[in-house]
Amino acid sequence: MPLTDAAIRNAKPREKAYKLSDSGGLYLHVSTTGARLWRYGYKLHGKWGLYAIGQYPEISLTEAREAHRRARALVKTGQQPTWVRKQERARTASEAANTFGAIAQEWLERNADRWSPNYRQQVQRMFETAILPALGERPIRLIVAADILVIMRALEHRGPVPARTARLWISKVFQYAAATLRADHDPAGALKSVVAAPVVQHYATLSRGELGDLLRAVDRYPGLRQSVILIRLLALTFVRPSELREATWSEIDWEQRLWRIPAERMKKRAAHVVPLSDQALTLLQELKVLTGTRDHLFPNNSDPRRPMSPSTANFIIRQLGFAGRLSAHGFRGTASTILNELGYRPDVIERQLAHVPLNKVRAAYNHAEYLPERTRMMQEWADLLTALEQRQNVVPIGAARRVAP
Repeated sequence: MPLTDAAIRNAKPREKAYKLSDSGGLYLHVSTTGARLWRYGYKLHGKWGLYAIGQYPEISLTEAREAHRRARALVKTGQQPTWVRKQERARTASEAANTFGAIAQEWLERNADRWSPNYRQQVQRMFETAILPALGERPIRLIVAADILVIMRALEHRGPVPARTARLWISKVFQYAAATLRADHDPAGALKSVVAAPVVQHYATLSRGELGDLLRAVDRYPGLRQSVILIRLLALTFVRPSELREATWSEIDWEQRLWRIPAERMKKRAAHVVPLSDQALTLLQELKVLTGTRDHLFPNNSDPRRPMSPSTANFIIRQLGFAGRLSAHGFRGTASTILNELGYRPDVIERQLAHVPLNKVRAAYNHAEYLPERTRMMQEWADLLTALEQRQNVVPIGAARRVAP
C-alpha cells in the first residue's frame, strides 16, 4: 500500500531500524535515532543497488516520488543513478567554477602581451565597466544571446562603436572558452548585425597653407615647451599619436639618427624605424634637457612613471584654434596627401606610415625597408615644413625638394 504523509509523520523510532515501503522500490528508512531517509532499492545487471534520495521532511513525499521516477528511468536504460548524480554534481561544480568572469580573465592575460598598453587599457575598461558587472559571475554555459543583447543595448546610447566592440570582445571570450572545452558555442556570434556599423569618417587633413598656419600657431602657444615639441614632432614624424606619446628615451638611436619603435608598441605588431631629420633631432635634444631623467619622452604630469594622457595632443590642437579641422592622428593623412602630391613613391610613403603589407612573414623583416629613400624623404619633409612655416615658396625638383630664395 502506498505511503501517506500521515503515516510518515507518525513513524517513530524503534529498537531496530525499519522501512516503510511506497512502490517500485521506493521506501522510507526509519533509523533508531528517528531519522527518516528516502531510499530506492533497485536491481541492475543482476546486482542490487541502493540510491539515497534525501531526508524527510527536507524531501517531501511528492519530491521523493519524483526523484524516484527519474532514478528508475535511468535504471531502465542501464544507468547507475548514483553515478549519473555524481556526474551532474561534477558538471554543476565545473560550471560554477567556469564563470564568464574567470574565463574572460584568462583570455585577457593570454592576450595582454600582444596588445599595446593603450589597447589593453581600453579592453580592460570595457570589461570592468560594462561586461563583467552583468556576466562576470554567471556560468558561461548558461549565458544566452539575450543576456549579451542587454549589454549592447545599454551601450548604444554612446554610439554604435561601443556596442559592437563589446559584442566582439564577448565573442572572443566565448571562442576561447569553446576552444578550451568550457563552452559549446558562441551566442554573441548571432548578434553581429544587431547594431548597424558606424559610418566611416576619415581623419581631417590640412592643406599646405593650413599646415604652415598651424606651425606658426604652435610657436605662439603659451603652454609648456614640451607641448609645443609634441605637436612639432607629430608633424615631423607623422607617427600614430600613441606611438609618440608612449615613446621612451631608450628607443632613440642618436648615433644612427633613428627612432626604433619596438613591435609591441606598434598597431600591427611589427617593429618600425623612423629616420630623424635635423629638425626632429634638434627638438629631441631640447626635450632631453626637459624630460631626459624620465623613461618617457613625454611623462605624465601626475605620475611621471607613465606617459602623458592620450587626450593631451588633441587638447593642444583645439587650443590652437584647429578644432574640427585637425586631430593628432590627422598629421598622418596630411603628410601622406602632400607627399603623394609631390611625387614620392607610394611604397616609400606607405612604409614610413607603418602600413604593414598583407604578407606578415615579409612584414616581420622589412621594418627598415626603403630606409635610404625614407631618410631622404623625411629630411625633405622637415625642410618643407620649415619653408611653409616661414611662408617661403617650395619648388619641386624631381624626387627632391628645394626652397626657392
